[in-house]
Amino acid sequence: MLAIQTEDLTKDYAIGFWRKRPRRALDRLTLGVECGEIFGLLGPNGAGKTTTLKLLMQLIYPTSGSASILGLPIGSLALKRRVGYLPEHPYFYDYLTAEELLTYFASLFGYAAAERRARVTQLLDQVGIGAERRLALRKFSKGMLQRVGLAQAILNDPEVVFLDEPMSGLDPLGRRDARALILELRKRGCTVFFSSHILSDAEALCDRVAVLARGRLVAEGRVAEILAFDVKGWELIVADIDRALLTRFGAQVSKATEIAHGRYVLELPGAAAPDRLLAELTAAGGKLVSLNPIRETLEDFFVKHVSADADAARGPAS
Repeated sequence: MLAIQTEDLTKDYAIGFWRKRPRRALDRLTLGVECGEIFGLLGPNGAGKTTTLKLLMQLIYPTSGSASILGLPIGSLALKRRVGYLPEHPYFYDYLTAEELLTYFASLFGYAAAERRARVTQLLDQVGIGAERRLALRKFSKGMLQRVGLAQAILNDPEVVFLDEPMSGLDPLGRRDARALILELRKRGCTVFFSSHILSDAEALCDRVAVLARGRLVAEGRVAEILAFDVKGWELIVADIDRALLTRFGAQVSKATEIAHGRYVLELPGAAAPDRLLAELTAAGGKLVSLNPIRETLEDFFVKHVSADADAARGPAS
């Protein structure tokens, strides 16, 4: 059984004032998400990501097509207890504290008083909300509200979690905590479906991704497959060397950029073996800071497919 399945899911909005006309926000989306995987829905603004999540949550209704979660139709009441959801712009009661808000939500799920207190304390600790949990939410920053939103999305220990731009507004520490939380959910067997335009997060987290452009699915696959391209070259950052030493390497180094005194970024063509160059640098007293392959990234993949789709939509030039 698939955790999430859509079949030709389509959504049209009526736009205009006097003469309304349909605008297609999502065009026959067919997807299948396996149980226990982290699935990323990627795309630029207006691609249809939020529309997809709202359809799955039944906040809006499809024009045509169907969807199911955990084998149940998306309108099933039995499903509500088994899923969690973080909207793109969560809005909470301004004058409640984080503790009060989560305690209220926990009561809606039927948790007893002692269990509510323990669950709320554990989740606020997990998302990094400390003494601020007793402050009114109107005093919270965007990033702190996002942390509270993540806590409420997993309050009921769901089997499937939907996160719409979960890293939005988070600082680097918050992004690290959110990534750790998502990975922990997968470790527990939870299915995580999140939308994002922050491609490095998808690259670091997702088992599989789908790319939407103009409401249509343009690519889908495992991250390992998408990124498994031949190495185009190597990037070395080395220290304690001088420029005179670099002239000895000739064609082995295609580009050398000095970033500080005695510290360089070296780019090697793909055919060059970095091992021999590293041995020569080390013998001359140089130190290796980092070595990274240069290959197509998820961002390159994303830009290439979205651009191709936009060109196809414009059609041939007259």
